Amino acid sequence: MSPSAALHDPVFRAYLGLVLAVLAGAGVVLALLHLVFRIELGSVWKTYWAWLWLAPLSALFLFAGRVPFILGVTAVGLLGARDFLRVSELAADRLMSAVVYGGIVLAGLAALSGRGAMSFPALAIALLLLVPIRRNRVEGEIRKVSLGVIAVVLLGWMWGHLGLLANSRHAYGYLCYLLFATEVTDVAAFTFGKMFGRHPLRSEISPRKTWEGALGALLVAMILPWLLRFSFPFFGPAQLILTGLIVGIGGPLGDLALSVLKRDLGVKDWSAAIPGHGGV
Repeated sequence: MSPSAALHDPVFRAYLGLVLAVLAGAGVVLALLHLVFRIELGSVWKTYWAWLWLAPLSALFLFAGRVPFILGVTAVGLLGARDFLRVSELAADRLMSAVVYGGIVLAGLAALSGRGAMSFPALAIALLLLVPIRRNRVEGEIRKVSLGVIAVVLLGWMWGHLGLLANSRHAYGYLCYLLFATEVTDVAAFTFGKMFGRHPLRSEISPRKTWEGALGALLVAMILPWLLRFSFPFFGPAQLILTGLIVGIGGPLGDLALSVLKRDLGVKDWSAAIPGHGGV
């Protein structure tokens, strides 16, 4: 990945045009719904306006090359950790917070080096377990360590896999598809849920999510790999089906997992940093 490689990569150029077309088309549709049909769009507008700067920013980091992209992924992980630590009240524990931030930085370093991606979580978790020993304290420490482990695994290891994909010879295909398909299926879940939603998916966790929305998102996710096959022309039918299942099932499950954390912590959104998205 590099600026010169991006300029000559047909996949990267294709996604630039595709994203521009989708954003322009979505803007026209939303404007018609609001101005002509007088439909109140509320948070939908906020989400759309946020993507008008998120999409170019993502494209810029992809264009800049492997190292800037991995650094960007790490920075987003650190910002997400800041939100998580704040709402979980773990931010008040400076030592535990420092270990969490350090674990996420380790994830970035592992991606940059291309080695040690599987070993850094063990090191970060070991350091978290050493904090109570260092303090000679037991009360409330299990909860703090558990929250720290969740932060490192979610925002360091899982999120950090985007950085690992940047090391692939097919980085543009993998990354562009993953970022694009994740957002499209999220929009599909919202749209199908609004239009046909009747049966709650998990009423106690996220009352607004429905089976109809989840199935609509899965349907779209299964179609996308075939429509965007230029992203990975070397994939066979089995790999395309698996790609659809990973995005179509993994996305909603990830949303529900985060909803569990938010509800247990007693918050609606992680922050107001990105309007319409509920935080980083």
